[in-house]
Amino acid sequence: MNKHELKSAIEAILFAWSDPLSAKDLSNVLDIEIKEVKQILKEMIDEFNYEHRGIQIIQMNNHYQMSTRPEHYEYLKKLFIPKQNRSLTQAALETLAIITYKQPITKTEVEQIRGVKCDRAVKTLLEKDLIEEKGRLEKTGRPILYGTTINFLKVFNIKSLQELPDIEDFNFSNDEDITKDIYDK
Repeated sequence: MNKHELKSAIEAILFAWSDPLSAKDLSNVLDIEIKEVKQILKEMIDEFNYEHRGIQIIQMNNHYQMSTRPEHYEYLKKLFIPKQNRSLTQAALETLAIITYKQPITKTEVEQIRGVKCDRAVKTLLEKDLIEEKGRLEKTGRPILYGTTINFLKVFNIKSLQELPDIEDFNFSNDEDITKDIYDK
């Protein structure tokens, strides 16, 4: 297959799949090296951006997905009946921040940092596919370890966790010890 055919196939695959797809999976499907897949995807991303197409290819870690451009939101929302989409509570946001910066982490460790129970917040974050089970701790009770998902990267429009600001950059006016709690384990 020549490069033009590969680009066409990748576009069709990403469109049809609709969920994030890893470069490795694309490599397996197309029977080409991962390095070549990433290079072609980079070219496609640049072409879509240069041509100001209505769709774009977004990258989240080594996963790729087709998406509409945010600037067309106003047009698209007229076609869809909005869902009741509750935003995250303060407790859920705090829990998500702790999991994001400390992952993998157990619910008990999150509760020690927050100082309160977080069952409901964890349940909400799991339902919204912002966190997932990353494994279990090898100790009594085998507690679940939580971490963020590919959907987390998509929702917050970041390619990887390395794009997050350092925890020291935040201004904690009420509780200066939170930085110490998040780093101490």
